[in-house]
Amino acid sequence: LSVRGKQIPSVLKQVLRFFEHIMNRSNRQLILRERPSGKVGSQHFSLIQTAVPELRSGEVLVRVVWLGIDPTQRTWLNPSETYISPVAVGEVMRGNGVGQIVESKSERFVVGEWVLGVTGWQDYLVTNVESPFALTKIPDNVDPKAMLGILGVNGLTAYFGLSEIGQPSAGDTVFVSAAAGSTGSTAGQIAKIRGCRVIGSAGGSRKCDWVTSVAGFDECIDYKRENVSDKLRLLAPNGINVMFDNVGGEILEAGLDNLALGARIVLCGSIASGYREGAYGLGPRNYMQLAFRRASMEGYIFFDYISQFPIAFDEISQWLAEGRIAFSEYILEGLERAPAALQGLFEGDNIGKQLIKM
Repeated sequence: LSVRGKQIPSVLKQVLRFFEHIMNRSNRQLILRERPSGKVGSQHFSLIQTAVPELRSGEVLVRVVWLGIDPTQRTWLNPSETYISPVAVGEVMRGNGVGQIVESKSERFVVGEWVLGVTGWQDYLVTNVESPFALTKIPDNVDPKAMLGILGVNGLTAYFGLSEIGQPSAGDTVFVSAAAGSTGSTAGQIAKIRGCRVIGSAGGSRKCDWVTSVAGFDECIDYKRENVSDKLRLLAPNGINVMFDNVGGEILEAGLDNLALGARIVLCGSIASGYREGAYGLGPRNYMQLAFRRASMEGYIFFDYISQFPIAFDEISQWLAEGRIAFSEYILEGLERAPAALQGLFEGDNIGKQLIKM
């Protein structure tokens, strides 16, 4: 592009593309074509382009700028219901996103505001905002994409799982699996703030180095080259008081083999299963360790604590401002890369929060 022979700067090109989308009212969407039985790939989705409808009273048009990719989205691709209904074949893939209001027929939102919501995997979202949970305004002093990770689902999941179920006390030993992920790394850092000794597990030296040097864990076990159960026995000879488990499988069993009396296990995720239909929920083979150690294992979903969201948000925000919590973002560009990003979570591609920049 040029005007009178001069090149238009790249920023101006982006502005022109933005207004082209608005004028053409076009919207790219990733539609679930078929349910995966194993790994997730682009073949399971159709990338289509549709027209953006005219707004009705009470509706807003959101231009999606960032998508958050989380392991739980894999469960929504299975036919069976878990804690939420699955995505239907032919529907836009469900997912959280943040974006800007570009058109509004609601008194509650004005053009230019940043919002968080279940946007789906698409460029634009048209939604009626009369429901109190349709969209959440993002404060001006907050990085919008942080609302998808450290100040959103991952931070809240870590906060409530550790605080409400794990309930660590100063001096406790806490073991966190998938410690280089967005949720695990946050949980471990909150445990450190609570005065605990924290051990993590992650795959590979690069991740383990990040967990100890950036996230500040006391130790990190590389499950790819170390026996987790043996290493836990060495690092925590008196047993672990709290396990924050994101993985399941052999890692969970290693934790069960090294419990202190009265230990609490926070059942957050099962990444090892790949969340394939019929795969999660198998084992653990040594569950009787819960009885032998008079321990408990409890699962939860972060929105069980929705009434406490403001408290958690404020406390995490304060820790961030004080530099007591570090976080990382793993960014891929382009809507079409969302399926690969989701599968990558189960193959260890990311450190921190997996995001798609639209």
